[in-house]
Amino acid sequence: MAVHELFAYLHVNDADAAIAFYARAFDATEKFRLTEPGGRVGHAELDFGGSTLMLAEEFPEFGIRSPPTIGDTTVTLHLHVDDADATIARAVAAGATLESAPKDAFYGERSGAIRDPFGHRWNIGHSIEEVAPEEMQRRYDALFAGA
Repeated sequence: MAVHELFAYLHVNDADAAIAFYARAFDATEKFRLTEPGGRVGHAELDFGGSTLMLAEEFPEFGIRSPPTIGDTTVTLHLHVDDADATIARAVAAGATLESAPKDAFYGERSGAIRDPFGHRWNIGHSIEEVAPEEMQRRYDALFAGA
């Protein structure tokens, strides 16, 4: 088996609003959408600078629910950008909630986290240094040694 791509597929309770938010917050552009009679968005694809994000409305009849419906999210999306501070500020201005302010991290990235208005958690970061896995593990161990 050869894997060629991996796409995040989000479930939201308002696809129109989600698409508009991702455009404002992250400059995402809509590639296309499939809409059912009655208006429910069954599938949409957004372009995030060459990466595709898929999303759809909730489909309770198939057990497909959004984070607000289940009470939380079990995944975090990681968005690697040129400037984490500016991207996080833009997302918050567009309606996201700041979960953690950007800071330099042991793994060589400056990153922070937001929760989008649809309940999805996003880590947003940019590279500040190349860190070999062995050094990253040493730094990770040091975090726990000081705890």
